[in-house]
Amino acid sequence: MLALTITRLQLQELLRRRLFLVLLLLTVVVIALTTWGFSRIPSLGEGQARPISPVERAAVASQLLILVMFMFSFVLAFSAVFAAAPAISAEVESGTTLAMLARPITRLEYVVGKWLGLVATVLIYAIPAASIQMVLVQIVVGYSPPHPLEFLAFVIGEGIVLLTFALLLSTRMSGMVGGVIAAILFGIAWMGGIISGVGAALGNETILRVGTATKLILPTDGLWRGGVWSLEPSLVIAANRQLGPAVAANPFFAADAPPAPYIAWAVAWVVAALALAVWSFRSREV
Repeated sequence: MLALTITRLQLQELLRRRLFLVLLLLTVVVIALTTWGFSRIPSLGEGQARPISPVERAAVASQLLILVMFMFSFVLAFSAVFAAAPAISAEVESGTTLAMLARPITRLEYVVGKWLGLVATVLIYAIPAASIQMVLVQIVVGYSPPHPLEFLAFVIGEGIVLLTFALLLSTRMSGMVGGVIAAILFGIAWMGGIISGVGAALGNETILRVGTATKLILPTDGLWRGGVWSLEPSLVIAANRQLGPAVAANPFFAADAPPAPYIAWAVAWVVAALALAVWSFRSREV
């Protein structure tokens, strides 16, 4: 019960920030602009001998939607990082944590409450924003991704992984330092996915193992690949597969969904990181 009180306070704090309001306003602007761009797809080929076919329209719409959602996942990831990085460290520095822990609340409840509040914020932002974008694409283009619910799950999972990692760093580091570290490792993990694809294309086991290791250390890129797979129609997947192993290096293509063991690893990773955050906060002086 006390953990839920912390969750409510954390959620209220995040929603009060101007950063969240600015993020919402910019998201509305981006959705409006991208929807206008998607609305131009049906007019491609007008005045030419052969207008664009429904299959080509779906292919173009799917690739543009992947690019838009990549930007969305990028913004979501960095927002999660910089919301979670100061969540504990800022209150420790200001003395707020000491006052709260003087009440009948354990450090476990404090950390878990913070985590739940951050997760709730990600859900409040991610689900409506991504859903509205996909619905508008369906209206103006007539294209609907094959696995929209899976896409939401993968992208939200990516955000949860990053906010959990940033919260762990927040138990020991300042918000600025923790946020920078989490952001850099997020970029390294994304590059690791590309490196893994290059290794697969070249048949180089060493490069493949290095890339795979980065995807396991911070399982964000693997979840992003799942999001890409969720947005691609079967015709696009089949066409890309004909290009051979080299297509694996494309960060905007995924022939298959992440295997069940990898998804289980991502869930276990979040649980372990949260448990480590609780242990780290318990063992430090405030």
